Amino acid sequence: MSLHDLHRPLGASGLRVSPLGLGTVKLGRDQGVKYPGSFRIPDDREARALLQQARELGINLIDTAPAYGNSEERLGPLLRGQRQDWVIVSKVGEEFDNGQSRFDFSPAHARFSLERSLRRLHTEHIDLLLVHSDGHDVEILRNSGIYETLAALKQEGKIGGYGLSGKTVAGGLLALEQGDCAMVTYNLVEQTEKPVLDYAAAHGKAILIKKALASGHACLAEGGDPLRASFELIFGHPGTSSAIIGTINPQHLAHNVATAAAVIRARG
Repeated sequence: MSLHDLHRPLGASGLRVSPLGLGTVKLGRDQGVKYPGSFRIPDDREARALLQQARELGINLIDTAPAYGNSEERLGPLLRGQRQDWVIVSKVGEEFDNGQSRFDFSPAHARFSLERSLRRLHTEHIDLLLVHSDGHDVEILRNSGIYETLAALKQEGKIGGYGLSGKTVAGGLLALEQGDCAMVTYNLVEQTEKPVLDYAAAHGKAILIKKALASGHACLAEGGDPLRASFELIFGHPGTSSAIIGTINPQHLAHNVATAAAVIRARG
């Protein structure tokens, strides 16, 4: 079962995306992550096979960031010749060096970061660029100048759309009022950002779901089928554009796709 015939609009961007996107933090970073178990970063052969499997299953959305270690640097060569097959989401604002995150929301750094991402990803255009928030969402959007910079980059044609990967309802709402997309946490454990999904559904804006499986913890729940329940919650909301799943396990990826496709088809 695949997602090929289940692609949906990414807000008003004109793009159509798979209801599941592939998160790539595990392709580039194994420090300071919040998964329930340890993992080994895949080598190039394994990473290439995972990307091919995702594409064959109908996934066309890939999520990366400078803060994901060397994820962008690896994706550039791995996706060579496939750029037209992928909607690429990346981010600005957070850096990850020597095991530590640091943040810079200045306009100058946003431009520097985007140009670096373009080089790393071997592309001239990133489809969606998000501010990687440290949690001070509203302050960042109102006072740093970064959102105005992203708007200018969109006008220049270097990005297709922009938004916020935030942590608060107020930040998500402000991001959607002024931009194209909000990335929010929404899962069986955490639903406080639901008003952002409500706003997106009412105003035709894009929503990407992060931590859809509570960073893997939802799948450890006892009783029932927590994966199916997770997807029923996420895709039961009309504001959801796509949920980002960060697995590097081929069996888990296939099961995630089959379960999501079954849930979405059952909803009609």
